[in-house]
Amino acid sequence: MINNASLLTQEQVERTHAASLEILENVGVLVRNEKARQIFKQHGCQEEDGQVIHFPAGVVEKYRAMLPPTFTFYGRELKYDRTLPQDGPVLVTGSSAPDIINPVTGKVRRATSADIARIAHLIHELPAYDIFSISTLAEDAPLGQFTLARLYPSLKHCLKPIRSTTKDMEDAASIMQLLYALAGSQEAYHARPFVTHHYCPVVSPLTMDQLSTEAMIYFCEKELPVYPSIVPNAGLTSPMSMAGTLAQGNAEFLAISVLMQMVHEGTPTIYATLPTVADMRTGAYASGGIECGMLHMAFAQMAHFYHVPCGGYIGLSNSKVNDAQSGFETGMSSMAGILAGVDMLNMGGLLDALKVFDFAKAVIDDEIGQMLKRTKRGILFNEEELALKVVSQVKPGGSFMMNPHTAKRMRSEALLPRLADREAREVWEKKGALDTHARAMQRVHEILSNSNNDLIPADVDERLHQQFKGLVSGNLVKP
Repeated sequence: MINNASLLTQEQVERTHAASLEILENVGVLVRNEKARQIFKQHGCQEEDGQVIHFPAGVVEKYRAMLPPTFTFYGRELKYDRTLPQDGPVLVTGSSAPDIINPVTGKVRRATSADIARIAHLIHELPAYDIFSISTLAEDAPLGQFTLARLYPSLKHCLKPIRSTTKDMEDAASIMQLLYALAGSQEAYHARPFVTHHYCPVVSPLTMDQLSTEAMIYFCEKELPVYPSIVPNAGLTSPMSMAGTLAQGNAEFLAISVLMQMVHEGTPTIYATLPTVADMRTGAYASGGIECGMLHMAFAQMAHFYHVPCGGYIGLSNSKVNDAQSGFETGMSSMAGILAGVDMLNMGGLLDALKVFDFAKAVIDDEIGQMLKRTKRGILFNEEELALKVVSQVKPGGSFMMNPHTAKRMRSEALLPRLADREAREVWEKKGALDTHARAMQRVHEILSNSNNDLIPADVDERLHQQFKGLVSGNLVKP
């Protein structure tokens, strides 16, 4: 393990917390959901100025002290479970891109449920990914099945934990019926809830929306895994200063976390963020900016102060293709997060500021994820690893290649990448002189050509299609 890096002093962390309490008590939060307002008022908050809730510092402190220190993502099988922070960092795909780069033509088009089936299979097979957050929308979703058309093909081809959202409460009810049917019963699903729900209920600046807040309350009441993300954009929806964005974003996290504890004490959550600083030349959403990584470092320090797991959308890129920009934007901010102790990285597969999924990018990010996990593992340091006896055996001018010390560690000490090229130029040229993108696409087609078979039993699959008329096939079809 590594010692966490920090951007803030302990005094600055404490001042940020105090500033957030000032914001919540003096400025308040606009809460559009009536049920949420009632919950807040029943637990000591005050409503003023029409739907604006003010939070006394004592109330915030009482309920934030209830935040559990861990959060578990459940898979369909025990071996896929991941609990934060001890199993971190976990690698998660980016989610909900409307478009996809066609893996055959290389052209951008709208994503469909068939694409989701392919992505789910890809993520199931790639080793660094821990959680599949459904990467795209589904243009072919039947009327009234917005989320069903995304979740069903995901579950059909991936046993790892799934992260999903819902459109409204009617949509949520349909999703729960699907999950209960797949698990065998409501009781069986609640014993192993293999879908984690995720929302952005706080719209910066300081506004709780209607539908996402309602969904957060619903899943907290049901004691099912759910967590929020806070998404301040400095210069547009939060102060242009990173310190100001940190204080406001932290206040927004505290507000929704307090609500979760008021609904059900001890509800696990993640301090999840997607903080950015807008490019004020154009107003562009700069999710690939290094400031995103810096803000993640600062938010991680706040999460550690509250003793809750943390992470979010980090390692993103504004690039439209897998080029140097996509590499350095993903690499620099995600490494910043790892060094700061981030437990979860939503970074896989997206380009163009979260708007486009690319299969090759997902494979490249898998290898970056392996590098990040290797970094987190750190340097094993003890007397045996110092190898003083080995050095004395080999002596000046000798070789360590055939030493048993080397043989014992040759497959574990260093990451052995599959995608990165380390061969001599002549060998590389004889193999076609392929760049990283081309090699990644070879890996994509290799995986998509080898089906893992449907992961939903045939009889259950048939019942699901009888229960949900018009449900997409979810079949894995080679592109």
